[in-house]
Amino acid sequence: MKKIIALALVLIMVLGLLAACGDGGTTTTPTPETPTPGTDATPAPVDPGTDDEPTLVIGLFQPATGMNGAGGRQESLGTYFAHYRQPYVYIAGIRHNVVIESVDNESDNARGPVAAAELVARGIHFVLGSYGSAVSMASSSVFYEAGLTAMGVSCTNPGVTRDNDFYFRVCFLDPFQGQALAALAANTLNAERAYVLSLLGDDYSQGLSNFFIEAFEANGGEVFQEDFPAGTADFSAFMTNAAAFGAGVIFAPTAVSDAVLIIDSAAITGVGIPLLAGDTWDSPQVVDAVRGNNVEVMVTTFYQEGGAPQWDADFKAWLNANPDRLMANGGSDVIAGFTAMGYDAYMLALDIFARAGVPYPFDQAAIRQATWDTSFMGPVAGLIEFNETGDAKRSIAFVKTVDYRGVWEFYTAQSV
Repeated sequence: MKKIIALALVLIMVLGLLAACGDGGTTTTPTPETPTPGTDATPAPVDPGTDDEPTLVIGLFQPATGMNGAGGRQESLGTYFAHYRQPYVYIAGIRHNVVIESVDNESDNARGPVAAAELVARGIHFVLGSYGSAVSMASSSVFYEAGLTAMGVSCTNPGVTRDNDFYFRVCFLDPFQGQALAALAANTLNAERAYVLSLLGDDYSQGLSNFFIEAFEANGGEVFQEDFPAGTADFSAFMTNAAAFGAGVIFAPTAVSDAVLIIDSAAITGVGIPLLAGDTWDSPQVVDAVRGNNVEVMVTTFYQEGGAPQWDADFKAWLNANPDRLMANGGSDVIAGFTAMGYDAYMLALDIFARAGVPYPFDQAAIRQATWDTSFMGPVAGLIEFNETGDAKRSIAFVKTVDYRGVWEFYTAQSV
């Protein structure tokens, strides 16, 4: 009951245009700078339009397969739902139909640039994606050389926008996420030692681990870090090492496919140490893996289900109406944070073209300037504005937890 009351209070504060800017990494509730998520996102009736209208083509650069395929499919669902609700945009008084062209980058750094070039060849006008920082960074130059504006949705590594004035991003970054998780471990869970488990050679996993370690050690904590190679199936030895170290938390920022195996090993070994992770673990697959096991998982994420109740209900109705869409969401109608961000990113893209004010064939310079000038209230996840590097100004992360009952529960709004 206390968690339910806490959730209600925090959601009320967030819905009242509240934000957070804490001190010393302590857990805080939002303060008045935070944007309002949860406005009524129900669209106006669809204008039927005519057959000879110009077309705006948005390229969806996402993994549908590979290590990050599950997350890519869920992020794409948010974008497709947004397109379902708003399949057109008025630019300079002229209605433009919106078409989505998608390509599977296969979660692969070598495949990424090829997939990006395929999108460019299809005549797209704007890019959304990718889920997965590494493939975003590997493909960034393709969009730059084509003069196309791209916008990451949940790729949190700082390198995504570095040295590329054409790449923007609507999510928080790993330096913030790492600090938030370290503050959660040290100040809320009172952990003095942290065991960190990272995927060898993976930019996201290694980067977020490093930011966590730096912040946790700065707080006086001790860290024992180990890397595992791709393809590892049994993590029991790593769990045993964490217990032997006397860890108060296990931090494992990995893809969801590895997350499931790590949770299974934690359950089998009975390690009994809370598992902490970043946004990639915000997944129904994680819930399924935890359900019925003596394992507790806590993650940072972009959106907490319940923040926009009407949107939640509408999305779930749309999702459950189609078995393929439900399967793409992991067979569950639980809403992941990056799904909500995928929705807001699409709606922001339409807003950018409308503000640029140049109808088809468009003006990429005007589109890019309109992107820099963004101050957009996302219907789900709140205010989106960009700083000098093209990254969204974000100051809070939602933390949620799941245990043997198999239900995500809001835990806190974490700032640093």
